[in-house]
Amino acid sequence: MSADVPADAEASSTRATPSEMSPQASWQLPLPPPAEPVSAPAPVPESPTASPSPATPATAAAPQPAHVEPEKLWVDGVVRQVSVPPLVPPVPEGSLADIPFDNARYAPDDAVLSRKHPDGRWRDVTAAVFADEVRAVAKGLIAEGLRPGDRLAIMARTTYEWTLVDFAAWAAGLVTVPVYPTSSAFQARWILQDSGAVACAVESEEQARLVASEQLPDLVRLWTFDTGAVDALRAAGAGVPDEELDARRAALTPDSVATLAYTSGTTGGPKGCVLTHANFFAEVDNCIELLHPVFKSVSKEPASTLLFLPLSHVFGRMVSVGCLRARVRLGHAPSLRTDDLIADLAGFRPTFLLAIPYVLEKVFNTGRATAEKLGRAASFDRAARIARRYGTAVEAAAAGTGPGPGLPLRAARALYDPLVYRRIRAALGGKVVQAICGGSPLGRPLAAFYAGAGITIFEGYGLTETTAAATVTPPLRPRLGTVGWPLPGTSVRIADDGEVLLRGGQVFTGYWDTEHGEPVPALDEDWFATGDLGALDNEGYLTITGRKKDIIVTSAGKSVAPAPLEDWLRAHPLIGQALVLGDNRPYVTALITLEGDGLAHWCQMKKKERLTREELVRDEELLAVLQRAVDEANRLVSRAESIRRFRVLPVSFSEQSGQLTPSLKVRRAAVVEEFAAEIDELYA
Repeated sequence: MSADVPADAEASSTRATPSEMSPQASWQLPLPPPAEPVSAPAPVPESPTASPSPATPATAAAPQPAHVEPEKLWVDGVVRQVSVPPLVPPVPEGSLADIPFDNARYAPDDAVLSRKHPDGRWRDVTAAVFADEVRAVAKGLIAEGLRPGDRLAIMARTTYEWTLVDFAAWAAGLVTVPVYPTSSAFQARWILQDSGAVACAVESEEQARLVASEQLPDLVRLWTFDTGAVDALRAAGAGVPDEELDARRAALTPDSVATLAYTSGTTGGPKGCVLTHANFFAEVDNCIELLHPVFKSVSKEPASTLLFLPLSHVFGRMVSVGCLRARVRLGHAPSLRTDDLIADLAGFRPTFLLAIPYVLEKVFNTGRATAEKLGRAASFDRAARIARRYGTAVEAAAAGTGPGPGLPLRAARALYDPLVYRRIRAALGGKVVQAICGGSPLGRPLAAFYAGAGITIFEGYGLTETTAAATVTPPLRPRLGTVGWPLPGTSVRIADDGEVLLRGGQVFTGYWDTEHGEPVPALDEDWFATGDLGALDNEGYLTITGRKKDIIVTSAGKSVAPAPLEDWLRAHPLIGQALVLGDNRPYVTALITLEGDGLAHWCQMKKKERLTREELVRDEELLAVLQRAVDEANRLVSRAESIRRFRVLPVSFSEQSGQLTPSLKVRRAAVVEEFAAEIDELYA
């Protein structure tokens, strides 16, 4: 993110200055044509009422979401535990495999998915059609010899076939095992061997060759989507009677294992988290009820989302299941290339998105870069300040600590909506009014900007072990910069050393034991120790401050949490990754990599396109910009915790080179080992 007025200064006023209301602030973003204007967030929320059950169609008119205040446990004047009761009871019978068939029974003509065809058009898939396809593919899996409880791995990008095979596997009584589509041969072999997978479905012939090249004696079936695997399975299962499939589905219970979802393995080999059908139901049913504006339409516009994050990650998988459960129209975008994603968003036009902070940062930074090319960066910055102040004022009104946006601020926001904010929304398809954000902290300034620009951000926190979200921003009760309250049915406790402990129906029971074919218990009196550090405020909102294992202790004995500094730096448009260092060292330093698109724009604006990366990392003007970013980050911490020196690397961290996990987390130990010489120079 570009340098701007700090969040605390933004919050100090709800009035707009005359210069910020100047009509000269217009700029153009070369994106799909903007949709109709989206009204500003309401300054003062109305009292919520209870919402309907997850079976309510997504297009039905429904009341506002239910709110349940968290129960707080105070110890020595500090909130140490918060709990929110569930909004729905546990599912007593059945499994996720029932969802497509229940949808077909109760709403056969509802559009539950959309597929992009070769002509670029999106065509709906009804509940009845999807259930028929699930049945046909599930019969094919049975015909191929897969037995109840067998593990079926799926290695593909975010595609319709991924979701189809996932539900078909469940219907056949199988356990699915996600594998990241970008996995190396070693990574894929680890997961396939550890899970004991007997079959694997991949997207491409290249992935098929990668899997086939490994020595995997348990793997007896390998299918490739690109070469007609789905049609082949349909044909294979033509002779399997419906009764056999129905018997397999009926044998499943909520406690049956649904999936082995592997962690990203930042410090070692990935571990298989055993997630049951009950874990998913506890997660998605409470999310659907709580995040009422997302999953249940409150206007004439049916709820829909375009999923572009990996289905191999539990975050994307949870939303996929939740959309089918709530009958929200779901589309898949397999390509993350900027041009492809913009085109898919423009064609699909979702009402909400599942995103990681990088995506929202990218949209903001691209918007500002476009304005800067047109000589209107100052105008964009004024609009950004207005949006942040508006979002902060709305937050204060919801918390009862402020009157909401005043008339001048509302007028300024209305002025900038067609000039700036509508174009930001257009970059996300034009109809997006909510986004569920997770994976890492978004940051208060950017959350406030999007709130003021007409997009409500539901920021959450969770892990693979918690079937995605364990906490989430409650609707109409935002607390920017936090990850919200516990998801209904969940408890959060802060241990004596600051570690976040979690308990709830979505929390797994243990990690997969390959030898015994069952989970190894991983809970202590039903509490899961996350390894993350955090704090609860007086109203029960959780803030994550870092990873317990990443805490830096300097040679002077000062403990430093690197995450806040790293997250702030990564939000800068010129910075790709930042790794804060200083363990057993006299002071704190950082390694920084450059963000490709942001760097290209900066070079264009500064007439330095001909410089190589090696030359740029020594460029005094660029280093001065990065020093200002470091100085801003240092304002978050004390001097003893501040970054004294940094080194810009001429390379980018990547999964292929071993510095990033498949979920794009930095492998700290690998980076420290690879760049030991550069780190030593920082302390010379």
